[in-house]
Amino acid sequence: MSGLLSSAAFYILPFILVVGVVVTVHEFGHFLAAKALGTKIDQFSIGFGKPLAHWTDRAGVEWRLGWLPIGGFVRFAGDENAASVPDQDDLQALRRELVAREGEAALSRYYHFKPLWQRAVISAAGPFANFLLSIAIFAGVLLAMGEPVSAPRIALVFPDSPAAKAGLQKGDLIVQADGKPVQSFQTIKQLVILRTGVPITFVVERGGRRLVMTATPVRGPVIDDVGHKHQLGTIGVGFADLPQDRRVIHYNPAQAVETGVKRSFGVIQTTVYYIGRIVTGQESADQISGPLGMAQISGDLAKQTAHFSADLPTFALNVFLTLLLMAANISVGIGFLNLLPIPVLDGGHLLFYAYEAVARRPLAAKVQAVGYRVGLALVLGLMLFATVNDLQRLRVFNFLGGLFS
Repeated sequence: MSGLLSSAAFYILPFILVVGVVVTVHEFGHFLAAKALGTKIDQFSIGFGKPLAHWTDRAGVEWRLGWLPIGGFVRFAGDENAASVPDQDDLQALRRELVAREGEAALSRYYHFKPLWQRAVISAAGPFANFLLSIAIFAGVLLAMGEPVSAPRIALVFPDSPAAKAGLQKGDLIVQADGKPVQSFQTIKQLVILRTGVPITFVVERGGRRLVMTATPVRGPVIDDVGHKHQLGTIGVGFADLPQDRRVIHYNPAQAVETGVKRSFGVIQTTVYYIGRIVTGQESADQISGPLGMAQISGDLAKQTAHFSADLPTFALNVFLTLLLMAANISVGIGFLNLLPIPVLDGGHLLFYAYEAVARRPLAAKVQAVGYRVGLALVLGLMLFATVNDLQRLRVFNFLGGLFS
């Protein structure tokens, strides 16, 4: 029993906290934009299923906390059809009903009768809130704590590796990679892992001179920050973590925000690059992770933090910072995912609004319904694929196979 409680504390609770914050901010983005534009809102829910708690505020909005805290939604008044963007006949019927019940002036408060640009703003506000959350977390941590870095000095070069063939040697200090300055070995690692077969130009300092070399990563075992092994791009070097190479970079507010924007945009760039390599067959899709994978990572990070923390206050601070940074990365991913032009996601709404702007009328309800079914199938298929990946990483299939062998 104690082992089960310990696992829940390390794996389930951090995951729920991180996802809960990210989803709440996303939905609150929609909510604030709708409120600012005078939209009538019926319900704001964090979590799905039977509510654990609910109340109604003075504006008539019902606030709900569902028992399954891994999602949420904002429901606008009159938002009753599955597509959430009714066709012309639906709009006319809804208009007649509202005018008869509340009068012509009430239409301006209903989402479906808002100007097109306002509906687009409300839809885009959720992902935008996720991006703002990520930037705020990155900038806040950098401003408060600075950024500890360890210069990328090579400690060893494996024989016959891409690094050895390129001429890299023990003691070399990498100062540029792919045309950009680098300050830590983590930057090199992140650059290399998704570039199997792609030549990378390095500038190194050796004996007071700067030398230019090109190495092409090959697929091989890469150990991540929590000790998991992956088959990703590697050039076959190990880095030294020498005291003289360690420093803390401090930022003023403007620099912290600028770096926060760059970090957030960098996550999107990496995601797009990875998806592009999957589509072209240059990379496998085994790095796509779902809720199980995120729960495992959050738990492993919490356990690792506990191991390296000297006392309870240090542990609490380290866990807080670790989960904050994890939330920042997940928030960017959620924001990007929701902007994809897939019906049922915010990007799907924006796609329908783009059609409406060109055609001067909403897309037919039947077409929208088909689009939403296809979109839902795509999203559920992606979640299923990610879950299978997670189960494979957790070796669940090997365990189950062993039971029947």
